[in-house]
Amino acid sequence: MARSRPAVLLSLAVVALAATALAPAPAAATKYNITKLLAPYKQYSRFNEMLSRTRLAYDINRRQTITVLAVDNAAMSALDHYSLQTIRHILSLHVLVDYYGDKKLKKLAHGSTASSSMYQATGAASGMSGYVNITRKDGKVSFTTDDADATAKPTRYISSIISSADAEAPVPPPAPVDLVELLSKKYCKSFASLLSANADVLRTLNETKDNGLTLFCPVDSAVAAFAATYKNLTAKAKTAILLYHGVPDYFSLQLLKSNNGMVTTLATASENKKDYSYDVQNKGETVTLQTRVVTSSITATVGDMEPLAVYAVNKFLKPKEIFKVVEAPAPAPEPSKKKSKAADGGDDSSDDSGDVTADKGDAAPAAMLARWVAAATTAVAAFALMG
Repeated sequence: MARSRPAVLLSLAVVALAATALAPAPAAATKYNITKLLAPYKQYSRFNEMLSRTRLAYDINRRQTITVLAVDNAAMSALDHYSLQTIRHILSLHVLVDYYGDKKLKKLAHGSTASSSMYQATGAASGMSGYVNITRKDGKVSFTTDDADATAKPTRYISSIISSADAEAPVPPPAPVDLVELLSKKYCKSFASLLSANADVLRTLNETKDNGLTLFCPVDSAVAAFAATYKNLTAKAKTAILLYHGVPDYFSLQLLKSNNGMVTTLATASENKKDYSYDVQNKGETVTLQTRVVTSSITATVGDMEPLAVYAVNKFLKPKEIFKVVEAPAPAPEPSKKKSKAADGGDDSSDDSGDVTADKGDAAPAAMLARWVAAATTAVAAFALMG
């Protein structure tokens, strides 16, 4: 299939975001959103849609060095008969975990190289089948894999789906999981009862879990401490607060420990014009969920079977949309040196620094703004390449 000028421009635009990520800058400035960058290119809408449906978009956005090999809508039709998980494997081959700008691709040392793809990097590939061979010959760049079908032609920069027998192998669907039973067995029997009593919430969780769900369940003691407050909530608020404990994406514990940032919840989708998000923060081995009303910590893994992860937390999550935000108290002024010297015995028991924890919620809008500015800068750089 002939490579059109829009295809070349898209390749440059996507490679440009890798270049931006490599540039020295504050951490927040390296953030970007691949689906927003691809959105203006309607001929790649199916590729873009599948990045979201397979949850690859999130994996791409959290990496700093990346090259995405996008294919157009016509080429994406070759994937119509595959399951969603198999499509994830195939598209993972199109995400190289290294930077390959247009100039680098056209000036390959010895005319060829091999690059690890996200399919290889995530451990899903068998052996070395997740490596993509990049070859430059007669001024043209092509991409192949070692286990490509013998009849498959090399993918030209980039005109068709990259072929791989390993990536195209059928992936068994996830084993059925009874959420109520799982929660009842480990730590969260009381929370399981709350879910069972709300048919709408339980249905939403079950409809979401096979496509990616992370559920934070308060342990029984946390539910008991919150029981009186929960009882007095309206039916709508009860539904919202239960959905607030579910994130419509899969997060392994390792991923939670290595990434900080805001996450949207199932309550976000259910409530128009309301945020219902919270900040995931990690310090060492401790992962906390900060809602600006309460800070809750992960205490145990209830179950982790991708695309579903369930973690026990020590406090019921309270959204700022329902409860009053708890502002951090201002630190007390330090006593003057003269007063300290005059104090009999030099008593220092009035130290107020030990129990004050700064509320990071106010910093969230600034961090989000930095991400948007960085994404906009990347997009401008991409469009500049069209000139």
